[in-house]
Amino acid sequence: MSATLNAEKFSEYFGNCPMIHIPGFTFPVVEYLLEDVIEKIRYVPEQKEHRSQFKRGFMQGHVNRQEKEEKEAIYKERWRDYVRELRRRYSASTVDVIEMMEDDKVDLNLIVALIRYIVLEEEDGAILVFLPGWDNISTLHDLLMSQVMFKSDKFLIIPLHSLMPTVNQTQVFKRTPPGVRKIVIATNIAETSITIDDVVYVIDGGKIKETHFDTQNNISTMSAEWVSKANAKQRKGRAGRVQPGHCYHLYNGLRASLLDDYQLPEILRTPLEELCLQIKILRLGGIAYFLSRLMDPPSNEAVLLSIRHLMELNALDKQEELTPLGVHLARLPVEPHIGKMILFGALFCCLDPVLTIAASLSFKDPFVIPLGKEKIADARRKELAKDTRSDHLTVVNAFEGWEEARRRGFRYEKDYCWEYFLSSNTLQMLHNMKGQFAEHLLGAGFVSSRNPKDPESNINSDNEKIIKAVICAGLYPKVAKIRLNLGKKRKMVKVYTKTDGLVAVHPKSVNVEQTDFHYNWLIYHLKMRTSSIYLYDCTEVSPYCLLLFGGDISIQKDNDQETIAVDEWIVFQSPARIAHLVKELRKELDILLQEKIESPHPVDWNDTKSRDCAVLSAIIDLIKTREKATPRNFLPRFQDGYYS
Repeated sequence: MSATLNAEKFSEYFGNCPMIHIPGFTFPVVEYLLEDVIEKIRYVPEQKEHRSQFKRGFMQGHVNRQEKEEKEAIYKERWRDYVRELRRRYSASTVDVIEMMEDDKVDLNLIVALIRYIVLEEEDGAILVFLPGWDNISTLHDLLMSQVMFKSDKFLIIPLHSLMPTVNQTQVFKRTPPGVRKIVIATNIAETSITIDDVVYVIDGGKIKETHFDTQNNISTMSAEWVSKANAKQRKGRAGRVQPGHCYHLYNGLRASLLDDYQLPEILRTPLEELCLQIKILRLGGIAYFLSRLMDPPSNEAVLLSIRHLMELNALDKQEELTPLGVHLARLPVEPHIGKMILFGALFCCLDPVLTIAASLSFKDPFVIPLGKEKIADARRKELAKDTRSDHLTVVNAFEGWEEARRRGFRYEKDYCWEYFLSSNTLQMLHNMKGQFAEHLLGAGFVSSRNPKDPESNINSDNEKIIKAVICAGLYPKVAKIRLNLGKKRKMVKVYTKTDGLVAVHPKSVNVEQTDFHYNWLIYHLKMRTSSIYLYDCTEVSPYCLLLFGGDISIQKDNDQETIAVDEWIVFQSPARIAHLVKELRKELDILLQEKIESPHPVDWNDTKSRDCAVLSAIIDLIKTREKATPRNFLPRFQDGYYS
């Protein structure tokens, strides 16, 4: 088990069961706090505005739990006494620097100075630096490479991050030749997931990227938080594996005393929909009751929000029992919205590309970003987008290109991945996941073959509009409105969601600089608040996608004009005849879906007289051929009127 496992907590939960402690062996590790580091290397930061201790928040603006707020108050209360204590033990210049330093950011210049000190003054041994995320890793790498000293062949600097190419990162496990010092810059993946045997010096930046789910605002948030004592212990342990080591924690002693013992358990900071479905399919009782008996029970608000989402998805009925759709979603090993997309992909016979999208959203996209080649990587990604205005279809195009290259041989596959900055390991994982999804669909009766490329399941796989409609069916109601602003020099796009107002498309998206959209709507997979609210993995969709695969539709009169609305806020002007036709077609589709879910079987496209073939053909024809006569958009409407 883990060296930092809270064994007492587990023992208590399991009826005070006995604990067995097996001591391991590590070499002694000398630990240093921020004040020790500054005193040791005589570091002086760049002059910045002196900050009052009352602005020094324990979590620096990321406080979102009562215990964090309490610790922040304690930190402020004890700060003056702590500074007085420091003045008795450290030089005046060190204490002045401690008071001057900002707490909300990792001081990368301090890390560069510390690495220089270790290289020049300490014994040989690899250096492992812990930083919270990609931006910090990239910036520190640039700072090191800007110094002549680190450009020499006496140093091997290896960034370690999921966005980096795997081929570069394998060097981390190899011992360097005599006279060459290895410097690894990593996230918390290097705490427990991997072991680098020759590390002697650990620099703990003191921060960790943590994702939380804000139940009040129904949004995921990601921020750099202070590490827990368990994290710090794991980081220290990386330094004493082969010889005595050193660990430099870049936070002061007061902060060290107030760190949480452990990170907040994942079940308390993530959405619970997938878990709720598993509870029901395994017949473990009522959702709220079962979750209340966990070691770390989630809040009632989080549980009720997840149940409400599943009811809106028609996966649970009002008695919190699984609907036929809920049974199928529970059996698919993915988040419910992605599961719904998979079922629609089977129904509309565009299975292979939809399984690629589902696998990518469930695992990760296959793109990598080598340091220093970010702009080239972005350009290659946009090249693969092929004017689809879709991150999801960009992944499909990348995957299909990889399959073609792989058929031609290993060298072609390697060259293709190199040219388009793709991870062959990730692509292989997506390939394997697609096979698993197809097995589930075959077992449930939705398809007649376990092969994702079965021709009968892919009649519409070459039609971009149908695939976008299926993406919309799965991800709705994650919808954003595009508004074009015509500035004096260039066109600008602003994006809004119903609950958040103005948001931003994530910089990694192929749509981030797009100004020439065909339609005014985006469907997205994830909305996350970091420095701003960003939309991840988005696709432009047409009004007909929203009308046919969105929420409840209604026909209204608006200023003497006939309008058709989706969930009363996505409003289009439309002739009465078209509006009523769409509403009737939607009603037929809902009936057909219910029949297919209750009694799954593949669509027989040869039986043109069958009801399911007729309904699906009418919808496909509408999406494929009628989009040029798209209903005109109104502004998104909220309870108090239109959004402007």
